[in-house]
Amino acid sequence: MYSLRFRLISLFIFIVTATLASFGFYRYIRLSAELEKNFDAHQNEVITRLTTSLPPTLWNLDEATANKIIKAEMLSADISQIVVYFAETPTAVFAQAKKQENQSHTFITHHASPPFEVRASLLADAVTKKNAENSLRSVLVGTVVISFSRDYIEKLLGESLLVSFLQILTLDLVLTIALILSLKVVFDPIERLKQALAELASNEGELAAELIEPKSLEFGKVIRSFNLVLRNLKLVIQSQREAEALARISAQQAEEAYNNLKIAQKSLVQSEKWASLGSLVAGIAHEINTPVGVIVTSASVLDDATLTINKQVASGAIKKSDITTFLSVAKESARLILSNADRAANLIQSFKQVAVDQTSEQRREFDFEQFLNDVIASLNPTLRKSSVSIEIESQEKLILDSYPGLIAQVITNLTMNAVAHAFPIGSSGKILIQFSLSNNDVHLHFRDNGQGIPEEFLDKIFEPFFTTKRGQGGTGLGLNIVFNIITKQLSGSIKAQNHPDGGAIFHIQIPRITKQSDT
Repeated sequence: MYSLRFRLISLFIFIVTATLASFGFYRYIRLSAELEKNFDAHQNEVITRLTTSLPPTLWNLDEATANKIIKAEMLSADISQIVVYFAETPTAVFAQAKKQENQSHTFITHHASPPFEVRASLLADAVTKKNAENSLRSVLVGTVVISFSRDYIEKLLGESLLVSFLQILTLDLVLTIALILSLKVVFDPIERLKQALAELASNEGELAAELIEPKSLEFGKVIRSFNLVLRNLKLVIQSQREAEALARISAQQAEEAYNNLKIAQKSLVQSEKWASLGSLVAGIAHEINTPVGVIVTSASVLDDATLTINKQVASGAIKKSDITTFLSVAKESARLILSNADRAANLIQSFKQVAVDQTSEQRREFDFEQFLNDVIASLNPTLRKSSVSIEIESQEKLILDSYPGLIAQVITNLTMNAVAHAFPIGSSGKILIQFSLSNNDVHLHFRDNGQGIPEEFLDKIFEPFFTTKRGQGGTGLGLNIVFNIITKQLSGSIKAQNHPDGGAIFHIQIPRITKQSDT
Protein backbone atom coordinates (compact mmCIF):
# COMPACT_ATOMS: atom_id res chain seq x y z
CA MET A 1 0.00 0.00 0.00
CA TYR A 2 1.24 3.49 -0.85
CA SER A 3 1.24 6.29 1.69
CA LEU A 4 -1.18 9.20 1.50
CA ARG A 5 1.71 11.55 0.84
CA PHE A 6 2.84 9.49 -2.13
CA ARG A 7 -0.70 9.29 -3.48
CA LEU A 8 -1.22 13.05 -3.17
CA ILE A 9 2.02 13.80 -4.96
CA SER A 10 1.17 11.23 -7.62
CA LEU A 11 -2.30 12.71 -8.05
CA PHE A 12 -1.00 16.26 -8.51
CA ILE A 13 1.71 15.08 -10.88
CA PHE A 14 -0.84 13.11 -12.85
CA ILE A 15 -3.23 16.08 -13.11
CA VAL A 16 -0.47 18.47 -14.18
CA THR A 17 1.00 15.95 -16.61
CA ALA A 18 -2.40 15.16 -18.09
CA THR A 19 -3.24 18.87 -18.43
CA LEU A 20 0.07 19.78 -20.06
CA ALA A 21 -0.08 16.69 -22.23
CA SER A 22 -3.57 17.69 -23.39
CA PHE A 23 -2.41 21.19 -24.28
CA GLY A 24 0.71 19.76 -25.91
CA PHE A 25 -1.37 17.32 -27.90
CA TYR A 26 -3.73 20.11 -28.94
CA ARG A 27 -0.76 22.24 -29.98
CA TYR A 28 0.69 19.26 -31.83
CA ILE A 29 -2.59 18.69 -33.69
CA ARG A 30 -2.84 22.38 -34.58
CA LEU A 31 0.76 22.49 -35.77
CA SER A 32 0.30 19.27 -37.75
CA ALA A 33 -2.85 20.61 -39.42
CA GLU A 34 -1.17 23.93 -40.22
CA LEU A 35 1.92 22.24 -41.64
CA GLU A 36 -0.23 19.88 -43.70
CA LYS A 37 -2.25 22.81 -45.02
CA ASN A 38 0.93 24.75 -45.93
CA PHE A 39 2.41 21.60 -47.44
CA ASP A 40 -0.62 21.07 -49.70
CA ALA A 41 -0.65 24.75 -50.68
CA HIS A 42 3.06 24.67 -51.46
CA GLN A 43 2.60 21.63 -53.67
CA ASN A 44 -0.05 23.41 -55.68
CA GLU A 45 2.15 26.51 -55.95
CA VAL A 46 5.16 24.50 -57.13
CA ILE A 47 3.10 22.59 -59.69
CA THR A 48 1.53 25.84 -60.93
CA ARG A 49 4.89 27.56 -61.30
CA LEU A 50 6.54 24.65 -63.05
CA THR A 51 3.64 24.00 -65.44
CA THR A 52 3.76 27.72 -66.32
CA SER A 53 7.50 28.29 -66.64
CA LEU A 54 8.81 24.98 -68.03
CA PRO A 55 6.72 24.54 -71.25
CA PRO A 56 8.49 27.46 -73.09
CA THR A 57 11.91 26.01 -72.19
CA LEU A 58 10.89 22.61 -73.56
CA TRP A 59 9.38 24.19 -76.68
CA ASN A 60 12.61 26.11 -77.28
CA LEU A 61 14.86 23.30 -75.98
CA ASP A 62 16.35 25.79 -73.52
CA GLU A 63 17.91 23.32 -71.10
CA ALA A 64 19.90 25.94 -69.16
CA THR A 65 16.81 27.96 -68.28
CA ALA A 66 14.93 24.80 -67.35
CA ASN A 67 17.74 23.79 -64.96
CA LYS A 68 17.71 27.24 -63.35
CA ILE A 69 13.96 27.02 -62.82
CA ILE A 70 14.01 23.59 -61.20
CA LYS A 71 17.09 24.43 -59.11
CA ALA A 72 15.26 27.47 -57.77
CA GLU A 73 12.37 25.24 -56.76
CA MET A 74 14.78 22.77 -55.13
CA LEU A 75 15.60 25.40 -52.49
CA SER A 76 12.35 24.38 -50.79
CA ALA A 77 12.92 21.99 -47.86
CA ASP A 78 10.12 19.63 -48.83
CA ILE A 79 11.24 18.94 -52.43
CA SER A 80 13.83 16.20 -52.91
CA GLN A 81 13.88 15.81 -56.70
CA ILE A 82 12.48 17.31 -59.94
CA VAL A 83 12.73 15.54 -63.29
CA VAL A 84 11.48 16.90 -66.66
CA TYR A 85 10.79 14.41 -69.48
CA PHE A 86 10.14 14.95 -73.21
CA ALA A 87 6.65 14.23 -74.46
CA GLU A 88 7.81 12.32 -77.53
CA THR A 89 10.06 9.99 -75.55
CA PRO A 90 8.69 9.76 -71.98
CA THR A 91 11.89 8.12 -70.73
CA ALA A 92 14.18 10.81 -72.11
CA VAL A 93 15.21 13.35 -69.42
CA PHE A 94 15.28 16.99 -70.48
CA ALA A 95 16.36 18.45 -67.16
CA GLN A 96 16.57 17.26 -63.55
CA ALA A 97 17.79 18.18 -60.10
CA LYS A 98 18.13 16.05 -56.98
CA LYS A 99 18.82 17.12 -53.41
CA GLN A 100 21.76 15.42 -51.69
CA GLU A 101 20.86 13.43 -48.57
CA ASN A 102 22.41 14.89 -45.44
CA GLN A 103 22.39 13.78 -41.84
CA SER A 104 19.93 15.55 -39.55
CA HIS A 105 21.67 17.49 -36.78
CA THR A 106 18.76 17.53 -34.41
CA PHE A 107 19.00 15.54 -31.20
CA ILE A 108 15.74 13.77 -32.09
CA THR A 109 16.21 10.40 -33.72
CA HIS A 110 14.61 10.93 -37.13
CA HIS A 111 13.82 8.27 -39.70
CA ALA A 112 13.21 9.81 -43.11
CA SER A 113 9.91 8.89 -44.65
CA PRO A 114 9.90 7.88 -48.33
CA PRO A 115 9.08 10.77 -50.70
CA PHE A 116 6.01 10.68 -52.90
CA GLU A 117 5.86 11.80 -56.51
CA VAL A 118 3.47 14.20 -58.20
CA ARG A 119 3.33 14.10 -61.99
CA ALA A 120 2.09 17.06 -64.06
CA SER A 121 1.76 17.54 -67.81
CA LEU A 122 3.53 20.46 -69.48
CA LEU A 123 1.36 22.12 -72.14
CA ALA A 124 2.41 24.83 -74.60
CA ASP A 125 0.20 26.96 -76.82
CA ALA A 126 0.79 26.33 -80.53
CA VAL A 127 -0.59 28.21 -83.53
CA THR A 128 -2.54 26.05 -86.00
CA LYS A 129 -4.07 27.04 -89.29
CA LYS A 130 -7.54 25.78 -90.16
CA ASN A 131 -9.81 27.08 -92.93
CA ALA A 132 -7.48 30.01 -93.60
CA GLU A 133 -7.68 31.11 -89.96
CA ASN A 134 -5.05 30.86 -87.23
CA SER A 135 -6.01 29.42 -83.83
CA LEU A 136 -4.23 28.48 -80.60
CA ARG A 137 -4.32 25.01 -79.12
CA SER A 138 -2.50 23.34 -76.24
CA VAL A 139 0.21 20.88 -77.13
CA LEU A 140 1.77 18.37 -74.70
CA VAL A 141 5.52 19.10 -74.74
CA GLY A 142 6.64 17.14 -71.69
CA THR A 143 6.05 15.90 -68.19
CA VAL A 144 7.47 17.07 -64.90
CA VAL A 145 7.79 14.67 -61.94
CA ILE A 146 8.21 16.31 -58.51
CA SER A 147 9.28 14.24 -55.46
CA PHE A 148 7.98 15.81 -52.27
CA SER A 149 9.44 14.84 -48.89
CA ARG A 150 7.68 15.04 -45.53
CA ASP A 151 10.93 15.01 -43.54
CA TYR A 152 10.77 18.73 -42.78
CA ILE A 153 7.21 18.43 -41.40
CA GLU A 154 8.08 15.38 -39.31
CA LYS A 155 11.18 17.17 -37.99
CA LEU A 156 9.14 20.16 -36.83
CA LEU A 157 6.52 17.90 -35.24
CA GLY A 158 9.20 15.89 -33.48
CA GLU A 159 10.83 19.03 -32.10
CA SER A 160 7.41 20.20 -30.92
CA LEU A 161 6.88 16.93 -29.06
CA LEU A 162 10.32 17.16 -27.48
CA VAL A 163 9.67 20.71 -26.26
CA SER A 164 6.33 19.63 -24.76
CA PHE A 165 7.99 16.65 -23.06
CA LEU A 166 10.75 18.83 -21.56
CA GLN A 167 8.17 21.33 -20.32
CA ILE A 168 6.14 18.57 -18.65
CA LEU A 169 9.25 16.99 -17.13
CA THR A 170 10.53 20.31 -15.76
CA LEU A 171 7.20 21.33 -14.26
CA ASP A 172 6.67 17.87 -12.75
CA LEU A 173 10.08 18.03 -11.11
CA VAL A 174 9.46 21.50 -9.68
CA LEU A 175 5.98 20.51 -8.49
CA THR A 176 7.29 17.34 -6.83
CA ILE A 177 9.90 19.25 -4.84
CA ALA A 178 7.35 21.90 -3.81
CA LEU A 179 4.79 19.30 -2.74
CA ILE A 180 7.33 17.31 -0.72
CA LEU A 181 8.32 20.42 1.23
CA SER A 182 4.72 21.56 1.69
CA LEU A 183 3.37 18.20 2.77
CA LYS A 184 6.15 17.78 5.30
CA VAL A 185 4.62 20.59 7.37
CA VAL A 186 1.25 18.82 7.31
CA PHE A 187 2.26 15.21 7.74
CA ASP A 188 4.79 15.51 10.56
CA PRO A 189 2.06 16.18 13.19
CA ILE A 190 -0.02 13.47 11.60
CA GLU A 191 2.90 11.10 11.97
CA ARG A 192 3.08 11.81 15.69
CA LEU A 193 -0.65 11.19 15.99
CA LYS A 194 -0.25 7.93 14.08
CA GLN A 195 2.44 6.76 16.48
CA ALA A 196 0.15 7.60 19.39
CA LEU A 197 -2.66 5.59 17.79
CA ALA A 198 -0.31 2.68 17.25
CA GLU A 199 0.71 2.80 20.89
CA LEU A 200 -2.95 2.96 21.84
CA ALA A 201 -3.64 -0.16 19.81
CA SER A 202 -0.67 -2.05 21.24
CA ASN A 203 -1.63 -1.20 24.83
CA GLU A 204 -5.25 -2.26 24.23
CA GLY A 205 -6.45 1.22 25.20
CA GLU A 206 -6.39 0.80 28.94
CA LEU A 207 -2.66 1.57 29.35
CA ALA A 208 -2.45 4.26 26.63
CA ALA A 209 -1.49 7.77 27.76
CA GLU A 210 -3.08 10.98 26.62
CA LEU A 211 -1.09 13.27 24.29
CA ILE A 212 0.15 16.75 25.16
CA GLU A 213 -1.85 19.32 23.25
CA PRO A 214 0.34 21.32 20.79
CA LYS A 215 0.20 25.07 20.31
CA SER A 216 -0.98 24.73 16.74
CA LEU A 217 -4.65 25.65 16.56
CA GLU A 218 -5.61 23.15 13.88
CA PHE A 219 -3.80 20.11 15.31
CA GLY A 220 -4.57 21.15 18.87
CA LYS A 221 -8.23 20.46 18.17
CA VAL A 222 -7.31 17.09 16.70
CA ILE A 223 -5.28 16.10 19.77
CA ARG A 224 -8.03 17.23 22.13
CA SER A 225 -10.47 15.12 20.18
CA PHE A 226 -8.05 12.19 20.35
CA ASN A 227 -7.75 12.49 24.13
CA LEU A 228 -11.53 12.68 24.45
CA VAL A 229 -11.91 9.55 22.30
CA LEU A 230 -9.29 7.80 24.46
CA ARG A 231 -11.18 8.54 27.63
CA ASN A 232 -14.43 7.30 26.13
CA LEU A 233 -12.66 4.26 24.74
CA LYS A 234 -11.48 3.19 28.16
CA LEU A 235 -15.09 3.28 29.31
CA VAL A 236 -16.24 1.28 26.31
CA ILE A 237 -13.57 -1.40 26.65
CA GLN A 238 -14.94 -2.57 29.95
CA SER A 239 -18.45 -2.82 28.52
CA GLN A 240 -17.12 -4.53 25.45
CA ARG A 241 -15.42 -7.29 27.41
CA GLU A 242 -18.63 -8.00 29.23
CA ALA A 243 -20.53 -8.07 25.93
CA GLU A 244 -17.95 -10.40 24.36
CA ALA A 245 -18.69 -13.08 26.91
CA LEU A 246 -22.39 -12.85 26.12
CA ALA A 247 -21.66 -12.76 22.37
CA ARG A 248 -19.62 -15.97 22.55
CA ILE A 249 -22.52 -17.73 24.21
CA SER A 250 -24.99 -16.35 21.65
CA ALA A 251 -22.71 -17.30 18.74
CA GLN A 252 -22.45 -20.85 19.99
CA GLN A 253 -26.23 -21.09 20.30
CA ALA A 254 -26.69 -19.57 16.83
CA GLU A 255 -24.25 -22.04 15.31
CA GLU A 256 -26.07 -24.95 16.88
CA ALA A 257 -29.39 -23.59 15.59
CA TYR A 258 -27.93 -23.13 12.12
CA ASN A 259 -26.63 -26.69 12.02
CA ASN A 260 -30.03 -27.99 13.12
CA LEU A 261 -31.67 -25.86 10.42
CA LYS A 262 -29.39 -27.29 7.73
CA ILE A 263 -30.18 -30.82 8.87
CA ALA A 264 -33.89 -30.08 8.81
CA GLN A 265 -33.62 -28.41 5.40
CA LYS A 266 -31.73 -31.38 3.95
CA SER A 267 -34.33 -33.75 5.36
CA LEU A 268 -37.17 -31.62 3.95
CA VAL A 269 -35.60 -31.49 0.48
CA GLN A 270 -35.08 -35.26 0.52
CA SER A 271 -38.67 -35.82 1.58
CA GLU A 272 -39.88 -33.54 -1.20
CA LYS A 273 -37.84 -35.50 -3.73
CA TRP A 274 -39.33 -38.80 -2.56
CA ALA A 275 -42.81 -37.30 -2.63
CA SER A 276 -42.32 -36.08 -6.22
CA LEU A 277 -40.93 -39.45 -7.23
CA GLY A 278 -43.89 -41.24 -5.66
CA SER A 279 -46.34 -38.94 -7.43
CA LEU A 280 -44.56 -39.49 -10.73
CA VAL A 281 -44.54 -43.28 -10.43
CA ALA A 282 -48.15 -43.37 -9.34
CA GLY A 283 -49.30 -41.13 -12.15
CA ILE A 284 -47.37 -42.98 -14.85
CA ALA A 285 -48.38 -46.38 -13.51
CA HIS A 286 -52.04 -45.40 -13.44
CA GLU A 287 -51.98 -43.98 -16.96
CA ILE A 288 -50.10 -46.91 -18.50
CA ASN A 289 -52.23 -49.50 -16.68
CA THR A 290 -55.35 -48.84 -18.78
CA PRO A 291 -53.83 -49.14 -22.29
CA VAL A 292 -51.68 -52.11 -21.24
CA GLY A 293 -54.79 -53.84 -19.81
CA VAL A 294 -56.68 -53.24 -23.05
CA ILE A 295 -53.72 -54.60 -25.03
CA VAL A 296 -53.60 -57.78 -22.91
CA THR A 297 -57.36 -58.29 -23.16
CA SER A 298 -57.39 -57.71 -26.92
CA ALA A 299 -54.43 -60.04 -27.41
CA SER A 300 -56.21 -62.72 -25.33
CA VAL A 301 -59.41 -62.35 -27.40
CA LEU A 302 -57.36 -62.57 -30.60
CA ASP A 303 -55.55 -65.64 -29.28
CA ASP A 304 -58.85 -67.38 -28.43
CA ALA A 305 -60.28 -66.55 -31.83
CA THR A 306 -57.12 -67.87 -33.50
CA LEU A 307 -57.29 -71.17 -31.58
CA THR A 308 -60.97 -71.54 -32.53
CA ILE A 309 -60.36 -70.90 -36.21
CA ASN A 310 -57.41 -73.30 -36.19
CA LYS A 311 -59.58 -76.07 -34.74
CA GLN A 312 -62.24 -75.42 -37.34
CA VAL A 313 -59.67 -75.51 -40.13
CA ALA A 314 -58.16 -78.73 -38.77
CA SER A 315 -61.57 -80.43 -38.56
CA GLY A 316 -62.49 -79.30 -42.06
CA ALA A 317 -65.80 -77.95 -40.82
CA ILE A 318 -64.95 -74.27 -41.29
CA LYS A 319 -67.60 -72.06 -42.82
CA LYS A 320 -67.56 -68.63 -44.41
CA SER A 321 -69.33 -67.12 -41.44
CA ASP A 322 -66.60 -68.48 -39.15
CA ILE A 323 -63.91 -66.79 -41.24
CA THR A 324 -65.91 -63.54 -41.31
CA THR A 325 -66.32 -63.66 -37.53
CA PHE A 326 -62.60 -64.33 -37.04
CA LEU A 327 -61.61 -61.47 -39.36
CA SER A 328 -63.95 -59.08 -37.54
CA VAL A 329 -62.50 -60.10 -34.15
CA ALA A 330 -58.94 -59.88 -35.49
CA LYS A 331 -59.51 -56.43 -37.00
CA GLU A 332 -61.06 -55.01 -33.83
CA SER A 333 -58.39 -56.64 -31.61
CA ALA A 334 -55.60 -55.31 -33.84
CA ARG A 335 -57.13 -51.83 -33.75
CA LEU A 336 -57.38 -51.88 -29.97
CA ILE A 337 -53.85 -53.27 -29.59
CA LEU A 338 -52.34 -50.68 -31.97
CA SER A 339 -54.20 -47.67 -30.54
CA ASN A 340 -53.49 -48.59 -26.92
CA ALA A 341 -49.89 -49.53 -27.65
CA ASP A 342 -49.48 -46.15 -29.32
CA ARG A 343 -51.03 -44.45 -26.27
CA ALA A 344 -48.73 -46.35 -23.90
CA ALA A 345 -45.73 -45.50 -26.07
CA ASN A 346 -46.69 -41.83 -26.07
CA LEU A 347 -47.03 -41.86 -22.26
CA ILE A 348 -43.62 -43.47 -21.86
CA GLN A 349 -42.09 -41.05 -24.36
CA SER A 350 -43.65 -38.11 -22.50
CA PHE A 351 -42.24 -39.46 -19.24
CA LYS A 352 -38.78 -39.67 -20.80
CA GLN A 353 -39.05 -36.12 -22.20
CA VAL A 354 -39.23 -34.60 -18.73
CA ALA A 355 -35.51 -35.31 -18.15
CA VAL A 356 -34.35 -34.53 -21.67
CA ASP A 357 -32.64 -31.16 -22.16
CA GLN A 358 -31.63 -31.58 -25.75
CA THR A 359 -33.04 -33.44 -28.71
CA SER A 360 -31.69 -35.73 -31.33
CA GLU A 361 -34.33 -34.53 -33.83
CA GLN A 362 -33.09 -33.65 -37.28
CA ARG A 363 -33.30 -29.98 -38.21
CA ARG A 364 -34.27 -28.75 -41.67
CA GLU A 365 -35.91 -25.86 -43.49
CA PHE A 366 -39.67 -26.16 -43.90
CA ASP A 367 -42.77 -24.12 -44.77
CA PHE A 368 -44.37 -23.38 -41.40
CA GLU A 369 -47.97 -23.11 -42.57
CA GLN A 370 -47.78 -26.31 -44.62
CA PHE A 371 -46.14 -28.03 -41.67
CA LEU A 372 -48.97 -26.93 -39.34
CA ASN A 373 -51.53 -28.24 -41.82
CA ASP A 374 -49.78 -31.63 -41.87
CA VAL A 375 -49.72 -31.78 -38.07
CA ILE A 376 -53.41 -30.86 -37.83
CA ALA A 377 -54.27 -33.48 -40.46
CA SER A 378 -52.68 -36.13 -38.24
CA LEU A 379 -54.86 -34.92 -35.34
CA ASN A 380 -58.14 -34.90 -37.27
CA PRO A 381 -59.39 -38.30 -35.98
CA THR A 382 -59.12 -37.09 -32.39
CA LEU A 383 -60.56 -33.69 -33.22
CA ARG A 384 -63.57 -35.16 -34.99
CA LYS A 385 -64.43 -37.30 -31.96
CA SER A 386 -64.35 -34.25 -29.69
CA SER A 387 -66.11 -31.90 -32.19
CA VAL A 388 -63.16 -29.49 -32.08
CA SER A 389 -61.92 -27.68 -35.20
CA ILE A 390 -58.60 -25.90 -35.82
CA GLU A 391 -58.11 -22.82 -37.99
CA ILE A 392 -54.79 -21.29 -39.09
CA GLU A 393 -54.34 -17.59 -39.82
CA SER A 394 -51.15 -16.14 -41.32
CA GLN A 395 -50.20 -13.01 -43.20
CA GLU A 396 -47.02 -14.19 -44.88
CA LYS A 397 -45.17 -17.23 -46.09
CA LEU A 398 -42.72 -18.27 -43.39
CA ILE A 399 -39.75 -20.63 -43.81
CA LEU A 400 -38.24 -21.99 -40.59
CA ASP A 401 -34.82 -23.57 -40.08
CA SER A 402 -35.56 -25.58 -36.95
CA TYR A 403 -36.60 -28.95 -35.56
CA PRO A 404 -40.01 -29.88 -36.98
CA GLY A 405 -40.37 -32.91 -34.71
CA LEU A 406 -40.15 -30.74 -31.61
CA ILE A 407 -42.57 -28.14 -32.93
CA ALA A 408 -44.99 -30.91 -33.92
CA GLN A 409 -44.88 -32.20 -30.35
CA VAL A 410 -45.60 -28.67 -29.05
CA ILE A 411 -48.65 -28.25 -31.32
CA THR A 412 -49.89 -31.77 -30.55
CA ASN A 413 -49.58 -31.35 -26.78
CA LEU A 414 -51.28 -27.95 -26.83
CA THR A 415 -54.11 -29.36 -28.93
CA MET A 416 -54.61 -32.41 -26.74
CA ASN A 417 -54.50 -30.19 -23.65
CA ALA A 418 -57.20 -27.93 -25.11
CA VAL A 419 -59.38 -30.92 -26.09
CA ALA A 420 -59.05 -32.40 -22.58
CA HIS A 421 -59.46 -29.26 -20.48
CA ALA A 422 -60.96 -26.39 -22.47
CA PHE A 423 -64.23 -27.91 -23.60
CA PRO A 424 -66.82 -29.78 -21.50
CA ILE A 425 -67.67 -33.29 -22.63
CA GLY A 426 -70.13 -33.26 -25.51
CA SER A 427 -69.56 -29.61 -26.46
CA SER A 428 -67.93 -28.34 -29.64
CA GLY A 429 -65.08 -25.89 -29.79
CA LYS A 430 -62.66 -24.02 -31.96
CA ILE A 431 -58.88 -23.55 -31.83
CA LEU A 432 -57.21 -20.63 -33.65
CA ILE A 433 -53.49 -20.66 -34.51
CA GLN A 434 -51.94 -17.35 -35.65
CA PHE A 435 -48.31 -16.68 -36.42
CA SER A 436 -46.17 -13.80 -37.70
CA LEU A 437 -42.50 -12.86 -38.07
CA SER A 438 -40.85 -9.92 -36.25
CA ASN A 439 -37.10 -9.24 -35.93
CA ASN A 440 -36.39 -12.79 -37.15
CA ASP A 441 -38.51 -14.23 -34.31
CA VAL A 442 -41.67 -16.26 -34.88
CA HIS A 443 -44.63 -15.14 -32.75
CA LEU A 444 -47.24 -17.89 -32.47
CA HIS A 445 -50.60 -17.49 -30.70
CA PHE A 446 -52.52 -20.68 -29.82
CA ARG A 447 -56.04 -19.77 -28.65
CA ASP A 448 -59.17 -21.75 -27.83
CA ASN A 449 -62.70 -20.50 -27.15
CA GLY A 450 -63.24 -22.86 -24.24
CA GLN A 451 -63.80 -22.27 -20.55
CA GLY A 452 -60.35 -20.82 -19.82
CA ILE A 453 -57.86 -21.58 -17.06
CA PRO A 454 -58.68 -20.88 -13.39
CA GLU A 455 -56.62 -17.89 -12.25
CA GLU A 456 -55.10 -19.82 -9.35
CA PHE A 457 -53.67 -22.38 -11.80
CA LEU A 458 -52.11 -19.98 -14.36
CA ASP A 459 -48.71 -19.99 -12.63
CA LYS A 460 -48.72 -23.77 -12.14
CA ILE A 461 -49.76 -25.25 -15.50
CA PHE A 462 -46.16 -25.63 -16.74
CA GLU A 463 -45.01 -27.50 -13.62
CA PRO A 464 -44.29 -31.21 -14.14
CA PHE A 465 -47.10 -33.58 -13.14
CA PHE A 466 -49.53 -30.77 -12.35
CA THR A 467 -52.96 -31.75 -13.63
CA THR A 468 -56.57 -31.13 -12.68
CA LYS A 469 -57.64 -34.48 -14.15
CA ARG A 470 -55.56 -37.01 -12.26
CA GLY A 471 -57.22 -40.40 -12.82
CA GLN A 472 -59.18 -39.08 -15.82
CA GLY A 473 -56.40 -39.38 -18.39
CA GLY A 474 -54.33 -36.39 -17.27
CA THR A 475 -50.64 -36.97 -16.56
CA GLY A 476 -49.47 -33.39 -15.91
CA LEU A 477 -46.63 -33.84 -18.41
CA GLY A 478 -48.02 -32.27 -21.59
CA LEU A 479 -47.54 -28.56 -20.87
CA ASN A 480 -44.31 -29.18 -18.96
CA ILE A 481 -42.87 -30.89 -22.04
CA VAL A 482 -44.09 -27.96 -24.16
CA PHE A 483 -42.36 -25.51 -21.78
CA ASN A 484 -39.05 -27.45 -21.83
CA ILE A 485 -39.04 -27.83 -25.61
CA ILE A 486 -39.69 -24.13 -26.25
CA THR A 487 -37.42 -22.62 -23.58
CA LYS A 488 -34.51 -25.07 -23.58
CA GLN A 489 -34.37 -26.77 -26.96
CA LEU A 490 -35.81 -24.03 -29.18
CA SER A 491 -34.41 -21.08 -27.15
CA GLY A 492 -37.79 -19.36 -27.02
CA SER A 493 -40.44 -18.34 -24.49
CA ILE A 494 -44.06 -19.20 -23.71
CA LYS A 495 -46.70 -17.68 -21.45
CA ALA A 496 -50.39 -18.38 -20.90
CA GLN A 497 -53.32 -16.17 -20.02
CA ASN A 498 -57.07 -16.04 -20.34
CA HIS A 499 -58.42 -14.16 -23.34
CA PRO A 500 -60.82 -11.27 -22.62
CA ASP A 501 -63.36 -12.79 -25.04
CA GLY A 502 -63.17 -16.19 -23.35
CA GLY A 503 -60.89 -19.20 -23.52
CA ALA A 504 -57.15 -19.48 -23.00
CA ILE A 505 -54.33 -18.19 -25.21
CA PHE A 506 -50.68 -19.28 -25.29
CA HIS A 507 -48.12 -16.75 -26.55
CA ILE A 508 -45.06 -18.48 -28.00
CA GLN A 509 -41.91 -16.84 -29.34
CA ILE A 510 -39.12 -18.85 -30.98
CA PRO A 511 -36.26 -17.85 -33.32
CA ARG A 512 -36.89 -18.48 -37.00
CA ILE A 513 -33.43 -20.07 -37.17
CA THR A 514 -32.85 -22.25 -34.13
CA LYS A 515 -29.36 -22.13 -32.66
CA GLN A 516 -27.30 -25.19 -33.44
CA SER A 517 -27.09 -27.53 -30.49
CA ASP A 518 -23.60 -28.00 -29.00
CA THR A 519 -24.06 -31.68 -28.44
